[in-house]
Amino acid sequence: MNSQPRLRIWRLAGEKMAFQKKRPIYMDYNATTPVLPEVLDSMLPFLRKQFGNPSSDHAYGRPARAAVERARGQVAELLGCAEDEVVFTSGGTEANNLAICGVMELSKARRHIVTSTVEHPATARLCAWLESKGASVTRVAVDQHGCINENEVRTALRRNTALVTIMLAQNETGVLMPAGRIATLAHGCGAFMHTDAAQAVGKIPVNVKKLAVDLLSIAGHKLYAPKGIGALYVRRGTALAPVIRGAGQEHGLRPGTENVPYIVGLGVACELAGAKLSVESGRQQDLRDQLWGLLCENIAGLKLVGANAARLPNTLNLCFPGVRGSAVLAGAPEVAASTGSACHAGDEKASAVLLAMGIPPAIALGAVRLSLGRSTTRSDIVAVAAILQRAYERIKPRPSWPRGS
Repeated sequence: MNSQPRLRIWRLAGEKMAFQKKRPIYMDYNATTPVLPEVLDSMLPFLRKQFGNPSSDHAYGRPARAAVERARGQVAELLGCAEDEVVFTSGGTEANNLAICGVMELSKARRHIVTSTVEHPATARLCAWLESKGASVTRVAVDQHGCINENEVRTALRRNTALVTIMLAQNETGVLMPAGRIATLAHGCGAFMHTDAAQAVGKIPVNVKKLAVDLLSIAGHKLYAPKGIGALYVRRGTALAPVIRGAGQEHGLRPGTENVPYIVGLGVACELAGAKLSVESGRQQDLRDQLWGLLCENIAGLKLVGANAARLPNTLNLCFPGVRGSAVLAGAPEVAASTGSACHAGDEKASAVLLAMGIPPAIALGAVRLSLGRSTTRSDIVAVAAILQRAYERIKPRPSWPRGS
């Protein structure tokens, strides 16, 4: 073997090892998750030899169709629904669009939507667009804990309400919403109930029958499947119009040749989530609480957003006193996390979600979201706490002493 290629391979291997050693501790699982090895392994055959079109009735197409239906069953098992109530989409955003626009397209007399002030943009911007097209939208506020009061929803409902769309778990704060009780209110006035459960599925038990929702969205990349795949639960009897026009795939609601490898991956991810849900949820909650304990013990005035509300077991949203969360993370490159703030042309704005909770802008700008996952360990927690504390100590406000003292 020529020595030059061998030296190049060794050099590349060394560079990869150095890169891996420098990689920060990942604490942003609410943003996205890595694809699990088992999920990737299940996908590979359908990217290689089993490439058939599920609509083809021959030796190449039939295995693909069987794989899609097997995955549909795996998703249905996790959600507690029937297989024919699962529609595959390209992700959570498309699932939300199909649910909300699909209802409103068929609703001629009822043109009113009830939603909340803390929805994900995949819902909030869609509702705003429908509003610009003539629909009426009522945005229900959250309380100081970040949770929706059912009485506020009851007050918002009208005779012409077509749809109530409230997320199941808030992506920034992790606060859980009473979607099941809200569904009862929605049905009481003849409206459909949709919930964006992208952040909840795979982290907590989600059963569509217990929630009594009509529509529920999930996103694959939030539960260790690839980006670009999701699903919408559509309760039997729920009238829905397709958003995309084409052939008759996915019960005619989502036309287009099925993304078989990614659908297979989502199915396996859902099966794995269900098998490990209780144990993994408890483990992550323990680690989350340990991290909070370490940080609040060493940082005076640290605020836990949604402290008195039911929250996802993996999520901490913290406001560091007197500083900006972006500055804390900039001083802690060893940690990969996120803030809720948005920066436009150098003007940093506090998270709209935290502001909707009544948190003052100066405090909300100090927010950092830390979200744990399957790979998070006890040693990660200890390290992250120490790193963030050091970063905060370097930038925190110093007391000013009167002159002459």
